[in-house]
Amino acid sequence: MNDDYLWDKTGQPDPQIQQLEEILGTLRYQPKPLAIPDDLRPPQRRNYFPMLAIAASVLLALLAGGIWLRVRSRTEAPVTQARVEQPTPAPQPAENKSAINPPVLATNRIHRKRSALSVLPKRERQEALEAKEQLMLALRLTTQKLHLVHTKTQSTPPANQIKNQHRIG
Repeated sequence: MNDDYLWDKTGQPDPQIQQLEEILGTLRYQPKPLAIPDDLRPPQRRNYFPMLAIAASVLLALLAGGIWLRVRSRTEAPVTQARVEQPTPAPQPAENKSAINPPVLATNRIHRKRSALSVLPKRERQEALEAKEQLMLALRLTTQKLHLVHTKTQSTPPANQIKNQHRIG
């Protein structure tokens, strides 16, 4: 028997191998296109998730804007009308009669409410200020860390940098 015939069909074939090839030749793979019957095809489904996500985002934005406007309108002081005051003429010295001073026609006297911190008791105000300082420190630290990560990811490494390698010998 010649082993070359088994691998690349060269050389003298063995009669038993030829007989096996003829018997098994009917079971050889024959490529056919995949045919799916129409009644077995899955129905086409629409994917509504992106549209629902956009609608939910818009709804949340509108809701947040409405709440913000409501809170803002409650905390602002009502606008008062400007009072027009008639200035009382000041006695002018005799030598300065030629100088003309324009009269004051209106003044703006809007009374604003106190800020939220000034309304709090002293102990709660101190706690709020300490919490603010902690938050500012955390924000500064986070900013520095993000800046470090940004510079490391954006910069190019040195040409001869050797990492995670040990000396042999």
